[in-house]
Amino acid sequence: MEAVPGALGTSASFALRLGQTIFSSASLLFMCLDVQFYSYTCFSYLVTVMGLVTPWSVSLALVDAYSVFVKCLPRQPRVLLVIIVGDCALSFLSLAAACSTASVASLLAEVGSPYCPSKICSRYQLSAAMAFMSWFLSFASTLFNLWLLPSL
Repeated sequence: MEAVPGALGTSASFALRLGQTIFSSASLLFMCLDVQFYSYTCFSYLVTVMGLVTPWSVSLALVDAYSVFVKCLPRQPRVLLVIIVGDCALSFLSLAAACSTASVASLLAEVGSPYCPSKICSRYQLSAAMAFMSWFLSFASTLFNLWLLPSL
């Protein structure tokens, strides 16, 4: 079996999962610094999705860390398929949340201060940028694991 860099159980996969955890947590933090985010559905959606992505990434980062340090992880096709489906679903959900948050945040920033003060709008835009980074790493991890699946 080939060792695909970035596939489950490698140090590159651990780095991808760690990056996903950091960016999704940062997105959640920047969004939740303001109490007013509940007034827009897309901001609540981003918080919900990032709330799902963070524990998923942490748990798979722990699996990767265990695999890297102990150097034994049985690669079973069904387990890998569950991880690929979970990654794929969460990556598309996070892309949708990041896109909707970015579009609404830029619209609110353009409208002006009655709806969104500049400091708060910049937090929303920063949260959307962190969500995009988390999506990128999650989608990359999905593709690496998908690449590994046929060799099992």
